[in-house]
Amino acid sequence: MRGRMAARDREPLLRPEESESEDEVIFEQKKAGKSVGRESHHVAFTFEEAVEEAGFGRFHMALLVICGWANASDAIEILCVSFLLPTARCDLQLGTADMGWLTASIFLGMMAGGYVWGVLADLRGRQKILVFSLTTNGIFGAVSSLAPNYWLFLLLRFMSGIGVGGSLPIIFSYFSEFQPRNKRGSMVSALATFWMAGNILGAGLAWLVIPRTSLSFQLGSLHFQSWRVFVMLCSIPSLSSALVYALGMPESPKYLMEAGREEEALRVFQRMFYWNHRGSARSFSVQRLAIPSAEKSSSMFYDSRADWLKHQMLKGLDPIRKILSHELRSRSITLSLIFFSISFGYYGLWMWFPELLKRIETVGGSACSHNWNSSNGEDVENDTCYPVRTAVYKEGFIIAAANLPGNILTILMMDLLGGKLMLCVSLFLSGLSAFFIWEVKTKTQSLIMSCLFSAISVVAWNSLDVIGLEMYPTQLRSSALGVFTGVSRIASILGNLAFGQLIDVNCTVPILLVAVILFVGSLACLKLPNTKNIELS
Repeated sequence: MRGRMAARDREPLLRPEESESEDEVIFEQKKAGKSVGRESHHVAFTFEEAVEEAGFGRFHMALLVICGWANASDAIEILCVSFLLPTARCDLQLGTADMGWLTASIFLGMMAGGYVWGVLADLRGRQKILVFSLTTNGIFGAVSSLAPNYWLFLLLRFMSGIGVGGSLPIIFSYFSEFQPRNKRGSMVSALATFWMAGNILGAGLAWLVIPRTSLSFQLGSLHFQSWRVFVMLCSIPSLSSALVYALGMPESPKYLMEAGREEEALRVFQRMFYWNHRGSARSFSVQRLAIPSAEKSSSMFYDSRADWLKHQMLKGLDPIRKILSHELRSRSITLSLIFFSISFGYYGLWMWFPELLKRIETVGGSACSHNWNSSNGEDVENDTCYPVRTAVYKEGFIIAAANLPGNILTILMMDLLGGKLMLCVSLFLSGLSAFFIWEVKTKTQSLIMSCLFSAISVVAWNSLDVIGLEMYPTQLRSSALGVFTGVSRIASILGNLAFGQLIDVNCTVPILLVAVILFVGSLACLKLPNTKNIELS
């Protein structure tokens, strides 16, 4: 099979003008679902046609696992801080406000890295930038476990966030650009479910590792406690994912076509066909691709390095100008508002679930029914660091696992109902469930409402992943997601800081604020266009 592929690669490609009328006839045959036979080498296939010809099968399942593992690694890196807070706060001498800044630090890094990595992915390719961003995430995440004090730990988590900010949006752009149109919604939803897998893995690791004081040891002058072992383990998925992308993953064929690299794109399609039809006698018939015409650019000369730097900065801001152009402005502003609302609500509440559960576990009743010392986050009646019970991490694991029903729902219903409807309904129900979290009186009720919020809100995230990919052309897709990631991180930072500042004063206020903002996002999504089963541009 590989020999036949190589032979086809060496065949000369026909020029487009040689058989225009025949192209039209065969294109109509393909549209009608008829076989075009061996003469199809005269036809210039579009991206969607070439993807359909490559088929759907083993290649896409392997790609789902590889991209899913990368997505899960980002989830682990982001959420690991929330699980270590109840224990690390005494070791690092954290007050509640410090905890707010610590949970916000990775989002600050993601905001800084998201746009830059997104622009680089549109300019240099998805696969290469994924390797760099995942490596950045893993290395700084691992090194942060050695930080002896709060400020160094804060800085290293920020640097880790820069890597996460790139890999998160690029993974979805990369993955979607291998999918046939009729499978894209369900496959992107399936990819999004790996975020849940990362949640569960992170929560499970926290449950298994952090309460075990036997894992602690002395490393020079640093007492390497069990929560530091947990942080070190959380960096392994990112580093292993970077290695897989570096050694074995192809570039996105859609990106290669947009970049005018036809032969490389053909080789990727051939690779997809080989794995999807392995053992079949059928041969791959695509010999030419419909490559978009490249814009002619004149050579530019600069009088100084400052002029060159100015040009590069303006070039870097060019995607923002295009995203806010007249044609895309309305959807871009609407999506920004939706990203802000769900990020403020989800991360503002989710990152503090372990701390809220610890307070309920420590003193009983509702987490909002007790006065806590704002300087150190402890009950004023007993000014000591409470030992964290294993039940706190078990309950965190249950809340993470509660994502499963929402993920199954989106996989089954995304292509049927479309992302817009599912997004609107999920945001509204998420706001409703958050509204009642502050009202619960017992630990069991709090756990149930937290699980309900987790199960419903994940549907909104999965729907937003699909919609965000389908609304922008290839040359803007990663940049647009990078911009929205930046907006999302601003919201995540504000959500975490709001909880850090207000949770000791009256935790009802930030919880109700989450509910209101989610309701606003639900109304905003009504303005989005319907993108169900549209062709990627």
